Amino acid sequence: MSIIKNCIFNVLKKDNVILFCKFSGLSRKYSYKSAYSLDKFYPKSNLKIYTPTFIPEDPNAKFDGFIPMDKLSVTYSRSSGPGGQNVNVVNSKVDLRFQVKNATWISDEIREKLLVQEKSRINKDGYLIIKSELTKSQQMNLADALERLRSMIRKAATPAPTTSPDTEEKIRKGQIKAARQRLFEKRIKSQIKQDRNPTDYL
Repeated sequence: MSIIKNCIFNVLKKDNVILFCKFSGLSRKYSYKSAYSLDKFYPKSNLKIYTPTFIPEDPNAKFDGFIPMDKLSVTYSRSSGPGGQNVNVVNSKVDLRFQVKNATWISDEIREKLLVQEKSRINKDGYLIIKSELTKSQQMNLADALERLRSMIRKAATPAPTTSPDTEEKIRKGQIKAARQRLFEKRIKSQIKQDRNPTDYL
């Protein structure tokens, strides 16, 4: 009642018609936050989901981290595993896919490498499929799927490491040494087996 007494109603009437109504007053805020809430675990983080402005370290990079959402097919479904009744009513599982050959937002070189490196994730129609049910949150699972896609593209965009002539010579000598050691051990085992055979006594 104390709250209602402190409230003020401002009504503007003209010709017995209410044109403007304003309500102002004191209000109590009833809120409860658990000791395990995210803002207590991560006090300096921004809990709002947003798309940050990505500034690539190398402006000439083959992939700058931007993924156009309108070029992807994203569907949601029921997640498996424990979670009580929540998993039966919330579509938290994320299915993200796109056709690699028609992905014009990445270069031809990256597309060719993706077809080789991620061939186990590509179906017969040429769609690269990424599924995520890491958390119970639909948004967090979507963020996880996108980050996994970025990691795949960055891996494909990374050039193969080049070896110097000295390193190649060292590798060649190591292979020759390993082959000699293998043959030496093979001869020893062969000799041991021959010594086990019964000898003919005269």
